[in-house]
Amino acid sequence: MKIQRLLGITMALLSQRRVNAQTLADKFEVSLRTIYRDVETINTAGIPIVSFTGTDGGYEIMEQFRIDRQIVTFEDLQSILVALRGVQASLDDKEMDGLLTKIKALIARSERNRMEELGETLMFDTNLWHGGGLKDKSILGALRQAAKNRYVASFDYTNTDGIVEQREAEPIGLAWKGYAWYLYAYCRLRSDYRTFRLSRISGLRIRTEHFASRGVRMEELDARWGSKESGPMVELALRFDSRLRVRVEEAFGLDKVERQEDGTLLVRASYPDNSWMYGMLLSYGPDVQVVEPPAVADKIKELGRQIYANYQRDA
Repeated sequence: MKIQRLLGITMALLSQRRVNAQTLADKFEVSLRTIYRDVETINTAGIPIVSFTGTDGGYEIMEQFRIDRQIVTFEDLQSILVALRGVQASLDDKEMDGLLTKIKALIARSERNRMEELGETLMFDTNLWHGGGLKDKSILGALRQAAKNRYVASFDYTNTDGIVEQREAEPIGLAWKGYAWYLYAYCRLRSDYRTFRLSRISGLRIRTEHFASRGVRMEELDARWGSKESGPMVELALRFDSRLRVRVEEAFGLDKVERQEDGTLLVRASYPDNSWMYGMLLSYGPDVQVVEPPAVADKIKELGRQIYANYQRDA
């Protein structure tokens, strides 16, 4: 519908500095002529859109314009509050308290009563059930402020092999990935960008030394790291005991799980051939068998022998 497209164009222009007409036409699957008419309609409605020509041309909404609260629905505000409360639970940030108060102020009294009657139907919380996230929480705020103010951070970092190294880093930001918090930073020891899992950081020291921005944003790093894997990819065929069905389906996805005639579960998946993959396979203990490739099966056998040897020494 036209009204939905007009609202979509307005939201796109509010969320980005400048958007060209062809991008809008592709996004909403209409002609350029339709976009021109839509922009004129939005202008007529009182939303000031400015057009620019040239290679960097396009449309943008005047910088001082602010959208009315009426365009944000009660359900929208509920979703925003859920997300903010989840972040606040992790950061314990006083600035976040102020933001929550401002968002709540946008909700009419009658809507607040409705929220209390309905109760929460969605919760977002990054803290672990058993409280294991308390260490992460204690350094989240410090690293976040270091990233905002561009202060150098020093800390001891334990890698997956248990080796501890002292690192000096220029924090860029924090990201929640999967089930853990990570620091995105430029590592001076490695002279490159790295991710550091917060649970492996100890002895954090935020220094008074300022660092100059290197012009790389978190979004760029996330896209860069998401497009490459640490190690050559290997195609796995895994056979699991049937009693692990729920865990296997959650880990690999329903489309990757094939139930065999004998009741076992066959999974085909691709992973980078690194220590993480072998740790993941070993976490299933005797309930998984590597069918393919033979090299991975042999490596699992060797790791099993090493584990057994550790217990033989203690006997």
